[in-house]
Amino acid sequence: MELNKRLYDLFADKARKTKVEILSLGLGYTAVTTSDGGMGLSYTYFDTKDSCSVVKGYHDYEDRPAIDLLGKIKSMNTIERSMALALINALNYEKAISLPEDNNNNVMFDKFDISRGTRVAMVGFFGPLIKIFKERNAALEIIDISRDIGHAEDFYGKLGDWAEVLFLTSTSILNNTTEEILYNVGENVKTVMLGPSTPMVGEAFEYLPVHMLAGTVPLEKEKVLKAVRHGVGTPVIHKFSRKSFCLLHD
Repeated sequence: MELNKRLYDLFADKARKTKVEILSLGLGYTAVTTSDGGMGLSYTYFDTKDSCSVVKGYHDYEDRPAIDLLGKIKSMNTIERSMALALINALNYEKAISLPEDNNNNVMFDKFDISRGTRVAMVGFFGPLIKIFKERNAALEIIDISRDIGHAEDFYGKLGDWAEVLFLTSTSILNNTTEEILYNVGENVKTVMLGPSTPMVGEAFEYLPVHMLAGTVPLEKEKVLKAVRHGVGTPVIHKFSRKSFCLLHD
């Protein structure tokens, strides 16, 4: 996948000079902290779990050069990719924390003019956002395979000839569907990639029709780590973090 390669190439040099400090693999999210003060998150993506081990073999990434873990962004194992994406977000921490905030999603909704009749396609079920879509009387189509919502063929058809805005969960990076989904969007569709997994790295998405990145940057790191260990989800993590955004294509 080109996106995985780009993410690796963008951070390889820094990863060779940086060590992983903590790798915390939670049931909901994965967190990584690095020796340069960075911290990053990623959804913990369980593909299948048919034994007590979710990865083959054992490799202790902590107190080791981050390049060892970075390479797992190319792995076919979704848990290993979850760990690597959290690392990428940790390596990008300094840049991500300097980006503007959008804690109430107002910038995101105003940028894409979400209002009565706006045709919105959503990959991933984001309950709080769905509530706002309904309040604004937007028309909504959702697909979320993990919840058995929607059908790919029908949804891709909507992306091509119906949707005006696409809200795409960055969990799609972990199951390698980002590029497939974006291949199906119509030429006038505006796309935002969102969620705590989102790598706030515009350069990685230059070849894709992505117009905004909306991610999560941890602030109170110890509290975020505890939340990850305790298996809680996005609402709790956001109490100790900030939402940042990055505008790409006009």
